[in-house]
Amino acid sequence: MSVVLYTVAKGVATITLNRPEARNALNLAICEGLLEAARTAAADEGVRLVLLRANGPVFCAGADVRERQGMDEAQVRERRMKAFAAYSALEALPMPAVAVVRGAVVGSGCEIAGACDFIVATPDAYFMTPEALRGSVGATQRLPRILGMRLAKDMMFTGRRLDAGEAERHGLVARVVSHDKLEETLADITRAVSEAPARALRLAKRTLDRAQEAERAAALAAEIEAIEQQLAEGGGLDKR
Repeated sequence: MSVVLYTVAKGVATITLNRPEARNALNLAICEGLLEAARTAAADEGVRLVLLRANGPVFCAGADVRERQGMDEAQVRERRMKAFAAYSALEALPMPAVAVVRGAVVGSGCEIAGACDFIVATPDAYFMTPEALRGSVGATQRLPRILGMRLAKDMMFTGRRLDAGEAERHGLVARVVSHDKLEETLADITRAVSEAPARALRLAKRTLDRAQEAERAAALAAEIEAIEQQLAEGGGLDKR
């Protein structure tokens, strides 16, 4: 069974993380699946909205640490670069993209959700970026832009966990919606996007994002440099 599902119905593409038995932990197959799904959606003029969801009670519990056991530096580097490519492809989608999250949104999960235009969360969702505490580098790009540098550093350096309400107050989450109202809310979002001129929405998204493109490129280069340094020093092969 595919670890990333892709469906299209009535102009809405749904990308679904599908490793519930592993709490949707990010592995190479998910990276490749997300990249392929994002490219497919981007190339489809009939897609007006992308919903990014996950099967099971957890959106994404972070990187799959078990996958790294026995990997050499080149394999770790390849996996990390595939993840960056997937995040970038989601962020570059020309149409609106909404992450729908519940449960744990950890490390790579924050990157995936943060690459979307906004996040709809259920009350049980929470967000963490404990990479540095686990001996790795990651999730340094998007959260500072969304949350602000100081709160992002607090999360990175101390393991601070933001519940859905806190994440909404700080601007990471756009809406917190109860489980029983979630599908109704998504239907309202879908209706609003579907009734708007698709070209205008794409132009508005492009204009909003363009101002941050140089900043994103510099941030990605800085994170890759840190990962390369860590790999050269022999660290981070089995931790995150």
